[in-house]
Amino acid sequence: MKDSMKQFGQSINRLIAGEDLSRDLTRDLFSEILLGEQSEIHQGAFLSAITAKGPNPKEIAGAWQAIYELDTIKVSPSIKKPLVDNCGTGMDGFKTFNISTCSAIVAAAGGVCLARHGARAITSRCGTVDICETLGVDVECQSETVQKSIEKTGIGLFNGMSPDTHPQALFRILSRMRFGSILNIAASLANPANPNCGVRGVYSREMIDPVIQTMKEIGFKKALVFHGMTGNGSGGIDELSPVGESYVAELEPDGSIVHYTVDPESVNLKNSIALKDIAAGDNRMEEALRLLRVLSGKDTGALYETVCLNAAPIFYVAEEADDLLKGVEKARDTIDSGLALDKLKQWVQAQNRNPRAGEKKLTSLLEML
Repeated sequence: MKDSMKQFGQSINRLIAGEDLSRDLTRDLFSEILLGEQSEIHQGAFLSAITAKGPNPKEIAGAWQAIYELDTIKVSPSIKKPLVDNCGTGMDGFKTFNISTCSAIVAAAGGVCLARHGARAITSRCGTVDICETLGVDVECQSETVQKSIEKTGIGLFNGMSPDTHPQALFRILSRMRFGSILNIAASLANPANPNCGVRGVYSREMIDPVIQTMKEIGFKKALVFHGMTGNGSGGIDELSPVGESYVAELEPDGSIVHYTVDPESVNLKNSIALKDIAAGDNRMEEALRLLRVLSGKDTGALYETVCLNAAPIFYVAEEADDLLKGVEKARDTIDSGLALDKLKQWVQAQNRNPRAGEKKLTSLLEML
């Protein structure tokens, strides 16, 4: 035990000194964390040191491998379309409305199959799990229920903070953390359904390449990773930006990676959007109501445009749109037709141990619009 603690401590020192670790070593170190073989002091120091250094693709892949192999329930949804995951990593400088969740519902309504994997708020006010719970989705159900929801409605959410998803230790670690870390990336990739198409927003431009390389390393076939600029000096966002340029990396099916930028004008976004219009609110209820105003067509302003912009890459990686411009147009058509709100209602019914209670919760919110 003493030798193990000493070797683990030496690895922490290497990270503090700015050295990179191999994928295998990172996997072994994370395995010791998940199996409870290291003290909480060592666990916290390791997560802080590797995050402060800036994890490279091999390290993120090693962390993912340990989490996925040792601490992730496995499911295999029976579907005929590509399975997609989308999320933002958090840790960005400007906290936005929960764009990724709303965009996922729109994409599912437009024909994409999504296996989402999220958490409660760690670095934000209202995480994916928080807002879905407020809307009536059962976020504490077993993974088999999520799998059935994906098969029946084309969307499901695995709760990364639930022992039904990560029974060994990850749920415990995440529930005790209030700072961003390598787990924002590695743990989010440890999706029980193991999708091979993905969309990721990251907290800095410097993280785009490590994350797209990691996704290639662990077997993704098609993916987009991006970081959006706010243009006000407060840092960027882990979404495609409706107010400034976004930097994008695309993993293509042949394994090549291409880089490009996207600006709002290139996808026919309205020019009247202000950064404050997409800022996060202070409570879950109001955030849920804002989301419902978009899905119901009552809000066709900044949030609507931003959601359509961020549904576009989901449509694109799932081959439901030829490019981002057509993806934005498809998102608008999906919301305007009423399909997006219908999809949310179907999801609440399908991912629920008590569908009637979920429906009642959603109905009460809709009556407040």
